[in-house]
Amino acid sequence: MIRDITIGQYVPGDSLLHKSDPRTKIILTFVMMIFIFLIKTYWGYLLLTLFTALMIVTSNVPVKFILKGLKPVIFIVVFAGVINMFTIGGRIIFEFGFIKMTYEGVDMAVKMAIRLFLLIITASMLTYTTTPIALTDGIEKLLGPLKRIRVPVHEIAMMMTIALRFIPTLLEETDKIIKAQSSRGADFDSGNMVERAKSFIPVLIPLFISAFRRADELATAMEARCYRGSEGRTRMKQLRLTRYDFITSAITAVFMAWVLAMQYMVF
Repeated sequence: MIRDITIGQYVPGDSLLHKSDPRTKIILTFVMMIFIFLIKTYWGYLLLTLFTALMIVTSNVPVKFILKGLKPVIFIVVFAGVINMFTIGGRIIFEFGFIKMTYEGVDMAVKMAIRLFLLIITASMLTYTTTPIALTDGIEKLLGPLKRIRVPVHEIAMMMTIALRFIPTLLEETDKIIKAQSSRGADFDSGNMVERAKSFIPVLIPLFISAFRRADELATAMEARCYRGSEGRTRMKQLRLTRYDFITSAITAVFMAWVLAMQYMVF
């Protein structure tokens, strides 16, 4: 399951999303996340799913790679859905003692599952199509006005991007440690939940040591390159809005307006 987590990875490409400015993609990602919660009908979810599928196809990111990233959250979605089915009141489908399943609970569980999957795909597309350096520059530019009140914008953007970028690295390191411990006779699959949790203690200790070592190596490398934060720092590539950003923004805006209008139409 650890190898299935793909968030934070960058997939090189030459698509419209890859060419768009990181600021545009960050803003549109947050807008899309808000928009997902504004949808109330299954017709709206269908259109939103089709738009997401179109975005995936045009980005040239492998579909298998995206579906692979959804595997780790399936259990959470199913668990939350079951809780909703049996805790939300309404018209009863069946009843067994104190256990009651309602139509409203099933409706909420299905909509919540769709929302979670769309949220994960939308957020993942940002990292799949944006390099860590571009993502850092985009976040710093968007938070630029906060510099007037002495907020360390550059440092915050750098920390956020490094943390996001190191997720795949730490997951890969965890997988290596688990394989090394398994080859020495460690068992991570048998026993109850408590026993399984205890069996991961030998994994956490070397993982923390490896994480601190990587952090120290990264700090040393940055200092060796005379990194001193945002003061006096220049960029080889300046962020500029291009026609790709206007095309992406226009398509997204038109789609959102269309879906909101279609929600209230009766077919």
